[in-house]
Amino acid sequence: MWEHFHHLADIGVRGAAPTIEEAFEDAAFALMAVICDPGKVEPKTAVEIRCDAPEPDILLADWLNALIYEMDVRKMLFSKFRVRIDGDTLSGVAWGEKADPARHQTAVEVKAATYMELKVVKNTDGQWIAQCVVDV
Repeated sequence: MWEHFHHLADIGVRGAAPTIEEAFEDAAFALMAVICDPGKVEPKTAVEIRCDAPEPDILLADWLNALIYEMDVRKMLFSKFRVRIDGDTLSGVAWGEKADPARHQTAVEVKAATYMELKVVKNTDGQWIAQCVVDV
């Protein structure tokens, strides 16, 4: 499950899932849904991403910022994600394709994942929540 949440100036993204890895994947999908309809992005090309951070919340921000960087440098959009977390290291893969303005109709440009509302927690229902506010 992924969703957006209300924030006064920017947009919050949140992933919720049974595992921390799936919550990070869902947060990445929520990030993409801010930019365009991920259902219109074909997962043709894989891009590997590796992040290291001492805390899970910082790791989430680094993961999302790495995705934003790869989108900008490669002129790509993503629609599928796989994350593996081992200690302080995230190894991820994002699948997508070159951005095509005629098909993808982007809504906004995300500049960065911020530390505002940043948290990665396991709630009382056993679900992992991974969230932050992104600067648009």
